[in-house]
Amino acid sequence: MAGSSTADVVRIHKHGGPEEMKFETVELGDPAAGQVKLRQTAIGLNFIDVYTRTGLYPGPTPAVLGVEAAGVIEALGDGVEGLKVGDRVVYNGLPGSYATHRLAPAEKMIRIPEGVKDEDAAAVFLKGLTAWMLIFEIRRLEPGETIVVWAAAG
Repeated sequence: MAGSSTADVVRIHKHGGPEEMKFETVELGDPAAGQVKLRQTAIGLNFIDVYTRTGLYPGPTPAVLGVEAAGVIEALGDGVEGLKVGDRVVYNGLPGSYATHRLAPAEKMIRIPEGVKDEDAAAVFLKGLTAWMLIFEIRRLEPGETIVVWAAAG
């Protein structure tokens, strides 16, 4: 396996306020079939993280917070195709992104284009998908129509 066999994470052991977030080191292991091991370089912050921490979105504990991040692939599990060690990728919708390293399904990884910073990819990926879906799937804009963006936030 390449890189660290542990990860530094922000984890909660019970729901509550910010004081419940603990900085811990956990064992990581090797990627299973269909997984990649990431060295995370940037995470996206999302209101979902607060809702998870407080218990508004109930879930099991202990839990590593966060659902979106960017990183560099350090290792591949068996059967992973279309990705390679060293690829810069971004993902969302995977709980556990508040971590230096993680194992994750390869099918959820999207390569970051050259010229896009990891920090930007992690910060805007979910918001960009939301905007795209609203413009092209929910309410298709027609030529000559105008939209107003009130805020670039959750």
